[in-house]
Amino acid sequence: MKKIIFLLLIVVIFSCKETTQKTNYDFTTKFEKSKGTETTTYLETIAYFKELDNAYPEISMLEIGETDSGNPLNLVVFNSYKEFDFNKINKSKNVILINNAIHPGESDGVDASMLLLRNIVQDKNNIERFKDVVIAIIPMYNIGGALNRNSHSRANQNGPKEYGFRGNARNFDLNRDFIKNDTKNAIGFAKIFHTVNPDIFIDNHVSNGADYQYGITHLFTQHNKLGNELGEFLENEMRPSIEKSLFKKDIIITPYVNVWGKTPEAGFSQFFDSPRYSSGYTTLFNTLGLMVETHMLKPYKQRVEETYSFMESTLDFLIEKGTQIKVLRKNAVAKILENKTYPISFEVDKDKFSTLQFKGYEGSYIDSKVTNGKRLFYDRTKPYTKPVKYFNQYKITNEIKIPKAYVLKQGWWKVLDRLKANNISFVIFKNDTTIKVTEQHIKDYKTTTSPYEGHYTHYNTTVSAKEKSVAFKKGDVYIPINQNGARYIMETLEASATDSFFNWNFFDTILQRKEGYSAYVFEDIAEDYLNNSFTLKLNFDEKMKTDKEFVKNPRAQLDYIYKNSPYYETAHLKLPIYKVF
Repeated sequence: MKKIIFLLLIVVIFSCKETTQKTNYDFTTKFEKSKGTETTTYLETIAYFKELDNAYPEISMLEIGETDSGNPLNLVVFNSYKEFDFNKINKSKNVILINNAIHPGESDGVDASMLLLRNIVQDKNNIERFKDVVIAIIPMYNIGGALNRNSHSRANQNGPKEYGFRGNARNFDLNRDFIKNDTKNAIGFAKIFHTVNPDIFIDNHVSNGADYQYGITHLFTQHNKLGNELGEFLENEMRPSIEKSLFKKDIIITPYVNVWGKTPEAGFSQFFDSPRYSSGYTTLFNTLGLMVETHMLKPYKQRVEETYSFMESTLDFLIEKGTQIKVLRKNAVAKILENKTYPISFEVDKDKFSTLQFKGYEGSYIDSKVTNGKRLFYDRTKPYTKPVKYFNQYKITNEIKIPKAYVLKQGWWKVLDRLKANNISFVIFKNDTTIKVTEQHIKDYKTTTSPYEGHYTHYNTTVSAKEKSVAFKKGDVYIPINQNGARYIMETLEASATDSFFNWNFFDTILQRKEGYSAYVFEDIAEDYLNNSFTLKLNFDEKMKTDKEFVKNPRAQLDYIYKNSPYYETAHLKLPIYKVF
């Protein structure tokens, strides 16, 4: 009897707790209290969502992963059925993942997300309306930047009064880290992303650049790069539908205005979101990814409200098209592999464009009052609507034949760690194994002369390849391509791909020779080897006849013989990645 009374008492206490919190906690946000001029701090944001979690059973706040700041990465989840196990959720519901404050000075999404979840759980009609979708929100992704609060680092931005800093605790721009995973934040995001497995991903931002009439722009992942039926769906159904929904709310929207140093009427191209960026990364796993870019010069209140409306319109689209999206995502890998080839680099197709009726302001160059030069000036008293060329078609500049698998030599643990973090399946050889593969050498590459996010990145990378039988050791790694992460595998392991692990310096040790020779010693060896190698002698003599620079350079002549002899180290420029066909 005492046990029954005790259990009843616990039930009463928890019931009272829930009722008290719903009644007593003020869920009016700092944004609302300040009449749209202020945003919450990191601690205020987390406290707010914790209270929502405590007060409403449809909300759960989780800690998943770490950040460079030392604080955990949080995920807030809404599910009208109060189920928060994503193994069960993904079988029956569509999921949207929303990321905020990747650049904490761009805080619009933080406030909009607080309003969105509050307005849903406090209205039974909304709880019913969103019963078929699960909303997962990262309240503040760049916590280190959010804690570095100030009022001046966003020199171009109109509010809020205080905000965070772009760099994280280690001064990384987190929207360049999704493929390389230099930060704990990015590793934590990968854990969240693969746990949630969202159908749609939104990353909330504030723009920089030209001035125009729009308070909000969108940056959908580049549809040619996404490819196949998913790309067509994104371009022909999803984007137009969300735009139309916003127009009905009297919100004008246009694609992200990707101009630098020019005015929009000159025309502009779609931003190409390679996998270093959030939406470029998420679409490697066939999630429909996009960024919201509100306009920096519009009032903060307007920006937050329009971000809210955009998220709401996207949720409505997910409710309407959720079943179709599930099917498209399920079939995406098979469609990719059916093509036999996979594109790894693109460029803007300058022969194809659509025409936007763009709403801008007249721009001109006038005398600067600060310097002795000219400055760009947008005249807001002269708004216009003009036809503007929008180049949103990209053409393939390089593609690869899709292999059956890749083999990664053991020891490259930084690469293996990233494969594990992204749920890539692989097999470790239990015994020494000989396989016929394609062996690859770096043929040529360029390297940036300025540091970029902790790296001197490579670009214009080309490889040479030859088929051979290779004896792999116990412990080497076999990575089959037919899996959900097929895109990720190819984009990272193909050295010529835009954001490959090679281009991000993961394999730089192969670029440096570890052994060499003294010319006076090797002269005798070279003479003997040249005289006894018919093919080398033939090629050497031909080069001496045809290459004028080579003839003038005895050092280059000796080096040519060395590099074509057994004395030249085989590890130089050889990628530890092999392809199985």
